[in-house]
Amino acid sequence: MIMENEYSKKAAELFREGYNCAQSVFCAFAEDLGLDFETALKLSSSFGGGMGRLREVCGAVSAMFMIAGLKYGYTTPNNDKIKGEHYARIQELAKRFTEKHGTIICRELLGLDVKHDSPIPSQRTEQYYKDRPCEGIIRDAARITAEYISSQECS
Repeated sequence: MIMENEYSKKAAELFREGYNCAQSVFCAFAEDLGLDFETALKLSSSFGGGMGRLREVCGAVSAMFMIAGLKYGYTTPNNDKIKGEHYARIQELAKRFTEKHGTIICRELLGLDVKHDSPIPSQRTEQYYKDRPCEGIIRDAARITAEYISSQECS
């Protein structure tokens, strides 16, 4: 059973409005990150479909990493300790997602054998939403991210 929170609900709503997987997760956190909605949409727009429908890293996962970067990212280029701590955070988020879904790769999540898909987005029909696991994946990515942030604030 998926544990819902305000972020997972908002992400699913955004996806149902037609935003891509990355936009849906990232924009659910936009206000908390101090970003206006339009900027958040533009920033995350390239990551849908596993990065422009290349079917590589899932856009919802890319959004998790972008959120972590804005919340906890480093700005010092030569501090390997800080970089390592941040990369450990990213690996932890990926681990939590993989524990639930088995992979962070879009084509594997969708059961596709195509590596680079057509750049033309699929039409958003009720059948699309019924056939694709994306909405659940988006909900999970938002929930995992919110739980991670909450755990960091409590520690």
